[in-house]
Amino acid sequence: MSAAVVTGPARVAGNLFAFALDVLVALFRRPFQLKEFLLQAWFIVKVTIVPTAFVAIPFGAVIALQTGGLIKQFGAQSFTGSAAVLAVVQQAGPIATALLIAGAAGSAIAADFGARKIREELDAMMVLGIDPIQRLVVPRVLATMLVAVFLNGIVTVVGVAGGYVFNVVLQDGTPGAYLASFTALAQLPDLYQGMIKALIFGFLAAIVACYMGMNAKGGPKGVGDAVNEAVVITFTLLFIVNFFITAVYIQLIPPKGM
Repeated sequence: MSAAVVTGPARVAGNLFAFALDVLVALFRRPFQLKEFLLQAWFIVKVTIVPTAFVAIPFGAVIALQTGGLIKQFGAQSFTGSAAVLAVVQQAGPIATALLIAGAAGSAIAADFGARKIREELDAMMVLGIDPIQRLVVPRVLATMLVAVFLNGIVTVVGVAGGYVFNVVLQDGTPGAYLASFTALAQLPDLYQGMIKALIFGFLAAIVACYMGMNAKGGPKGVGDAVNEAVVITFTLLFIVNFFITAVYIQLIPPKGM
C-alpha cells in the first residue's frame, strides 16, 4: 500500500512531463490548426472574461485596504501605492488569472477530452493516422497561453484601478502620493514578470487539463474524476511554480533604486 502511494504520483508526474515534451515538439509541426486555435481562444475568453471582471476588483481592493492599513501603522502612507500596485502586478494578477484559467477553461478542456476518450474518438483519430496532440492539444495550449496573458492584463489594470479608488476614497489617501510612490519604486521588469507568469501558468493549466482528460477511465464518472484531478493538480503546480519564479526574479532583478 505504501509503495503504491509513492509510485502512483511519481508515475503521473513522469507521464505528465513526457506529455508536456510531446506537446512542445508538436508546436513546431505543420500544418498548424489555425481554425481550432481561434475557436478555442474564443471559447476560453467566453468562459473566463466575466469571472475575471468580477474577481479583479475585489483583489485590488483587498490588497489596497490591507497594505494601506498595515503601512499606515508604520507611518509610511506615501508608499501605499507602490506596495499595492506591485502586489497586484507581480502576484495577485497572475495568480488570479491562473486560478480562473484552471477552474473555468481547464475544467472545460479536461471534460471535453474525457468525453472524447470514453467515446473512443481519440483512438479513432490515431487509427486514421491523425495525431491528437497536434490536432487537438496544441491549439488548446496556445489558446490558453494567449488568453492567460490577455486576462492577466485585465486583472492587473482593473486591480490597480480598484486599489487606487479604494485607497483614495476609503483610506483618505492622496492621489498624487499614490501615483508618485508607484512610479518611484516600480520598474518595467515587474510587468514582464507578471506576463511571463501568466504565460507559464496558462501552459501548465492547459497541459494538465489535456493530459488528465485524455487519460480518463471508467465512463462518465471517470471524466468527472479527471476534471477534479486536473484542477487540483493545476492549482498545486501553479503555487509551486509561482514560488520558484518569484525567487529567481528577486535574485536576478534588484529592486529599483538599489
